[in-house]
Amino acid sequence: MFGSDDQKSSSIYNRSYTINSTSSDFPVKPYAYSSIQRTASVKKVPDSSFDSIKGKVRSICNIFESRRASNPPSDDSRSQTKLKSEKSFSSSDSKLSTPSSPYESTPIRLPGTEDRVVVYFTSLRGIRRTYEDCYAVRMILKFFRVHIDERDISMDSLYRKELLSVLGEKQTVSLPQVFIKGKYIGGADVIKQLHEIGQLAKLLKGLPVRAIGPWQVCDACGDVRFIPCDNCSGSKKFYDEDEDQLKRCPDCNENGLIRCPTCCS
Repeated sequence: MFGSDDQKSSSIYNRSYTINSTSSDFPVKPYAYSSIQRTASVKKVPDSSFDSIKGKVRSICNIFESRRASNPPSDDSRSQTKLKSEKSFSSSDSKLSTPSSPYESTPIRLPGTEDRVVVYFTSLRGIRRTYEDCYAVRMILKFFRVHIDERDISMDSLYRKELLSVLGEKQTVSLPQVFIKGKYIGGADVIKQLHEIGQLAKLLKGLPVRAIGPWQVCDACGDVRFIPCDNCSGSKKFYDEDEDQLKRCPDCNENGLIRCPTCCS
């Protein structure tokens, strides 16, 4: 009896036996070894993620390719796009060529100016946009070296009345206004557009060319086109010896100026 008890106690307290026991006595967990193998798991993660990204990219590409294949551009749509582009180009060309049509069909004429270009403008700088437009048009026309009859309405009020009588007093008139060969052309926007598309040179063809350079300044008036009156010296009055009184000078305008005989003859 003591022997059996000793065996039981030895079997219970024999730690070496429990540690060195076989695997049949203690079942092994299925995930024990897989959790310890960390090197294998680390190597597999990037490969799987890279494969998943590749798969997503391929699926997205396949979606776009399938849509392109399902909706190919037909010949009708191509012809329609060509027609639309041709129409857009033709409409833009027609817009650029519109300023020439008023020149050919306009009923407005300025008699006595068939051999020159007449520009109604102002030299005052009260309105900046108006002054810049007048200056730009004058520089464009001077480049062609044709004879330009510059009529400054700020220097002579008769030019203003003349312009209103030609264009119509009820019409709102902006400056500058250009007449070529006696025919009304238009304002600054029209002249700039005609110059850009090359039509202005055709309109000026046949006019006499000035002998001096385009940027040469008149020695008598400095391109102001007016000088003080010789009769009254700009006072607008002269003494009549026969009637023994002062009278209004008939030669000058309201500013005591006359047209420059050198550049405006």
